[in-house]
This record gives sequence, C-alpha cells and structure tokens, in this order.
Amino acid sequence: MKTTSPYRFLFAGGGTGGHLFPAVAVAEKIRLLKPEAEFLFIGTRSKIEGRVVPKLGFQFKPIWIKGFARKFTVENFLFPVKLLVSVFQSIFYCMKFKPKVAIGSGGYVAGPAIFAANLLGAKVILLEQNSFPGITTRLLEKYAQEIHVSYESSKKYFKKNKILFVTGNPVRNLNVLINKEQALEKLQLSADKRTLLLLGGSLGAKKLNQMMGQELALLLENGLQIIWQTGHLYYEQYKNLQNADCKVMAFVEDMQLVYSACDALLSRAGATTIAEITSYGVASILVPSPNVAENHQYFNAKALVDEGAAILLEEKNIEEEFAHEILILIKNNNELNKLRANAKAMGRPNAAEEIAQRALMLAEQY
Repeated sequence: MKTTSPYRFLFAGGGTGGHLFPAVAVAEKIRLLKPEAEFLFIGTRSKIEGRVVPKLGFQFKPIWIKGFARKFTVENFLFPVKLLVSVFQSIFYCMKFKPKVAIGSGGYVAGPAIFAANLLGAKVILLEQNSFPGITTRLLEKYAQEIHVSYESSKKYFKKNKILFVTGNPVRNLNVLINKEQALEKLQLSADKRTLLLLGGSLGAKKLNQMMGQELALLLENGLQIIWQTGHLYYEQYKNLQNADCKVMAFVEDMQLVYSACDALLSRAGATTIAEITSYGVASILVPSPNVAENHQYFNAKALVDEGAAILLEEKNIEEEFAHEILILIKNNNELNKLRANAKAMGRPNAAEEIAQRALMLAEQY
C-alpha cells in the first residue's frame, strides 16, 4: 500500500447507512478539496460499507467484528475473540497505510479501527449523528481531538466539552428544493392535490407500510396523493396498490425531487433523514423505530419536536392516529409553514465541508 500524500485519512463506521454515509460525505468533500488525499475505509464486508465503499472509488479493508446482540445468542460468546482479532487486523492496516487523521462515524466497527489508528499516532475525529450518542462514540471519546455532533442537546452526554462542535450531520449531494410544480410533473402527479411522502428507508419500515396499505383508500378519498417508498423488502407486497394518485417505489434515487414535490413527510427518524428534513426544511411526522439500539430514533425525533420542527407519532399509537395525524397536518397551511421554517432553522447544510476543513487542518498539524 503506497503512501505518498501528506493527507491520509482513515474512515471507520458502518453497519447501517446512517453511520456510513456521513463518513462518505466528509471523504468526498476532502477529495474535492484535496485531490491528492489518500483514503482507507475499514468496515465489515457483509454490511453496507462492504458493498458501497469500493463502488465509490475508496479503498476498503474488512475486519471480523460483529455487534453484540441485545438478546442471547451463541455468537455473543465469540464477541471478545472477534473484537481482539479486529483490533489486530486494524493495527496491521494502519501500520501499512499510516493515517494522519482517523474519522469514526459510529457503529461497532469504528471501535477497533479508531483505537488502532490512535495507538499508531493518528489524530481522531468522531462524528455523532444521533441526538443520544452511541456507545461506540462514548467509549472512543477519550482518544478524540474533536467530536462533531448534530444537536446542541447531545453535548451533555460527553465529558470533554472543549472538543465538542455542533456541526450537524454531513449529507451527500445536498441541493436546494426545486420548483414544486416541476417536481410533481416529473412524478406525473397533480399540482392541485396535497402530496404526502412516505419514506421507509432502503429496506423498508414494516409498520409504516402496513398502515399505509390499510389507510390508503381513506387518504385518497380525502384528496391526497401519495409518494410511497416501501423499501426493497416490501415492494413486491405493495406494488399492486399503485395508481394515478399513488406512486409506489422500492427506492428513491432522487431525494431532492420527492422532497420538492411533497407537502409533508411521514417517516422513521434515522439520523440521515433528520439531516435532510432540517437541511431542506420539510414538514414531517416522525415515527421512531422502537427496534434500534438505545432508542436513538426517539431522541432524534424529540430534538425536532422540542423546537417545533416536527410532529412525533409513536408506534404504539399508530393504529389509532396514523390517518388522523396526516389529514390534520396536511390540510393546515399554518402548521405546515411553521414546521418547515423551524426545521430549516435547525439545518446545517455545510456540515460535510466544515468537518472536511477541520480534518485537513489536523492533518497539516501532524
């Protein structure tokens, strides 16, 4: 592994897109600012980073680590062995690559890689996308020169306040909203109807899809039109419900287009979605997933709700309130405008560039 550039950056984070794509956003911005920079991503081959990172033109090296399951499994007994092996794998990669700055974006995979990079002298930047910091970020705090968080409310969970920056969650290829009528025309939807966007993530949100399937007729009867992203796992189940007023798709390639077309969004409260909501200024109803570690999505949604920037609908209440909350919001211009303005006020669209600049500065101080 040849290392000639003084700008060598190791990135570690993944398991989910919410951990991976902020790191990718920063790496792409560094590459734009310093084309001669060199990059190494460390992750797990079987997760999203193993599929996505090589396609983006970044070097990728896998380690053996796998997360500790919250419920009992025999594989949990192997966790200490996998952790130790992953630390040694990471040390080996770092000895060859010689990173000057290591950037951890969360997820269990960041632990061994960032620890190893720090052990060999790299400076450490941590990115925390969620309102309530993940355990990996909290464990790595003592090695960090800088920690970049997305919410002011996150600061109370850290001990080293002097290294905290409320920078926001880096988002890739973020653009301004386009003309709404043009967006609706591209989607072959009417400019005379209110438009709801439902996002379930790349795989899909089972409960959100179930409720949309159950309440679709009622929503359409009330004059709405729907952009329904089911996720890959559920597309076959719901694709036959598509009609002139309901566009059903497995995955959304052009987020700018659908955000521009919608009057309101209903979605989970993952960190990337929250960053998009606040950067674009989208009125939203957030349904946090109850199945994520440390209830991250609830805290993400609550951070917006506390600023009057979103409506919270907990999954335990979704059967009774799903259609009611949608119809009440989407017909209320004052509420829609308030949510948009407050969400936009929370946005930090320059997060990727700010973090990239800080990373370059640390590399130059090496």
